[in-house]
Amino acid sequence: MEILTHIDRWLEMLGMSAVWVDRIDQYVGLVLVLLLAFVARFVCTKVLLMVVAPLIRKTKATWDDIIFCDDVLMRFSNLLPPLILTNLVQEVLTKVSDGWLTLAKHLCDIYALIALLQLTNALMKAIYAVYSEKEHLRNRPLKGLLQTGQVILWFVGVILVIAILFDKQPLSLLAGLSASAAILMLVFKDSIMGVVSGVQLSANDMLKVGDWISVPKCGADGTVVEVTLNTVKVQNWDKTIVTIPPYLLVSDSFQNWRGMSESGGRRIKRSINIDMTSVRFCTPEMLEKYRKIQLLKDYIEETERVISKYNDENGIDNSILVNGRRQTNLGVFRAYLTAYLRNMPRVNQDMTLMVRQLQPTDRGIPMELYFFSADTRWVPTEDLQGDVFDHLLAIISEFDLRVFQSPSGADLQGVEKVVYND
Repeated sequence: MEILTHIDRWLEMLGMSAVWVDRIDQYVGLVLVLLLAFVARFVCTKVLLMVVAPLIRKTKATWDDIIFCDDVLMRFSNLLPPLILTNLVQEVLTKVSDGWLTLAKHLCDIYALIALLQLTNALMKAIYAVYSEKEHLRNRPLKGLLQTGQVILWFVGVILVIAILFDKQPLSLLAGLSASAAILMLVFKDSIMGVVSGVQLSANDMLKVGDWISVPKCGADGTVVEVTLNTVKVQNWDKTIVTIPPYLLVSDSFQNWRGMSESGGRRIKRSINIDMTSVRFCTPEMLEKYRKIQLLKDYIEETERVISKYNDENGIDNSILVNGRRQTNLGVFRAYLTAYLRNMPRVNQDMTLMVRQLQPTDRGIPMELYFFSADTRWVPTEDLQGDVFDHLLAIISEFDLRVFQSPSGADLQGVEKVVYND
């Protein structure tokens, strides 16, 4: 403080009173302390960014590059000014009233607290960045947890600031706030429910970023793009965005298609109606024609051998229909479809695959194909389904079967022409 002594002598030479000399001393001292604090911050920032940061980036690990990023280092250097002010302001402001000195101390403490909260917030965001890069945690709703931590951090910070200003204990303030807890819960209802729901979604692994979910009640059917404290954003297949409160996903049911994506197969389940009047026993000529189909050759011969053995054991003539066993064109067609699916590389052969008949109706016999594609993506699965049923409709006539369909206008016109000609 030798500078202040020289300033005092110079002011006394100018004839100023001792009161003004003391006051100017304090102002000059305060300015010097402020200048010292922010010069120290500037120097510390330059050292950290130009010396420490490059050394950290040279290490093989990547987590330290994120945690000790430029934002964290700058927030760390922001701690220097309040620390310097807190220690020197009392030395400078020696002749002010106790009230002003107490206020100055409180302001310095609040400044230091805010700098510390900013550093903690920057560290939390850096840690979030580290864990969001990990493969097994990349799709977890970590952003909601980060926001929860930030809310708690700033809530505690506000309590501490109020405690410093009014010179109260933080616990006593919390005790006073408990009386208005009902009002606080009402005001922050969505945030509180979002925090609890976000923890449940994460802990139970119910939802991750990238999951395909369906929530018909909210008009959501698409991919989860973001999970935050108060919202879950879903991008529908038509590229519209639907926001859903997290607590709605916990309280109500929703469909998550992640299991399908991870299973390695996407289900295809579709049927066609076959005209029942076209179903008949196979004649030798029909069986001979079917033998020429590579996929059916082994099936026809094996089935004929089993039927012949059965008929021989029971003394039944193979040429007799009544009480005998013979192949039908519908049964051969089912066997063909099964073999056809078994030989398709785009069909997942490790999952359920069957061709079955459903309950006959007045619209024919529903023949259902139930299998899984080897590609879980939507477009390739639709392409596979189209190829299979294109082939089915084209080849069904080779088995002397007909697909049932309701009469169209062209069919009725044909009937009218026949009646008119008769």
